[in-house]
Amino acid sequence: LLVLFHHGQKARVAFSEALDGLDEPNGAKQLPLSQLVLPFRFRRKGVKVTRDVLYREIAGRRLRMDIAMPKELGKGRPAIMQIHGGAWIIGDKREQGWPLIGHLSANGWVCFNVNYRLSPGATWPEHLIDLKYALKWIRERADDFGIDPNFIAVTGGSAGGHLASMMALTANDPEYQPGFEDADTSVQAAVPVYGVYDFTNRLETMQRTFLKQMLEPLIMKAFFDKEPEKFRRASPMNRVHQHAPPFLVVHGDRDTLAPVEDARLFVEMLRDVSNAPVFYAELLGAQHAFDLFASPRTAAMLSGTLRFLTAMRGQVEATVEVQS
Repeated sequence: LLVLFHHGQKARVAFSEALDGLDEPNGAKQLPLSQLVLPFRFRRKGVKVTRDVLYREIAGRRLRMDIAMPKELGKGRPAIMQIHGGAWIIGDKREQGWPLIGHLSANGWVCFNVNYRLSPGATWPEHLIDLKYALKWIRERADDFGIDPNFIAVTGGSAGGHLASMMALTANDPEYQPGFEDADTSVQAAVPVYGVYDFTNRLETMQRTFLKQMLEPLIMKAFFDKEPEKFRRASPMNRVHQHAPPFLVVHGDRDTLAPVEDARLFVEMLRDVSNAPVFYAELLGAQHAFDLFASPRTAAMLSGTLRFLTAMRGQVEATVEVQS
């Protein structure tokens, strides 16, 4: 435990090195010590949470989101959409992302923790379509939530990291926007955490049981050897392009569910083609889902993510100011 604690403390160094060149946000509120003592207490002072806001009704399902925001309503605040993980089959907005949501909300952000249809009831890409619809819904109500529609980021862990990456890499793609093809589904920054970046197993890091017992029959409902293009198009590695938004990819080097080798290759491929900055923080000793509760490692991730997002928002604001 002492060794693991020591490794966790090094996460701050990893983020400092990964984000070298980005300024620290001025006056940022830090994670309270009380949350390290009570790691599952996610509420932050000055933050209001609204639960179970309905955003879509489809296929007999009512899809909802939780919204966290500063109690003092403002205008032009940055926003972020959080996507839960759970292998595209399980999971819920109540369970994941709350340390980051609390931290960002305490620092002036408006955060939307979104549910979406799950497999086996849903077949890819219905998960992604729901999330794009949620983004459309959020952007259309920007004034109601006091957010800036020109800056909405996306984050998520595990399957949520895959979906966050796909959101960022398929902006405004009509294939994933049936019935709302003209909606703006672009995001201005992406923070996938211990994500899944390849459905084709090009590095042979995927467990065979995952492909044969989950991915093919439950999620894709197709066989890879018969429809390989379908799996390629669902893989963030195959969707990288020069117009991708800025990325901060976070992964633990001891992840036994989403292999770190895939994250490294995804970052390399993205850096080769993207015109936007791509940052990568690899955390020593971190397992899958390390950020579900507060810890020294999680605290470093919260500060690093806020630093990245604040810097990216500043770049967007500077661009808009120059254009105007």
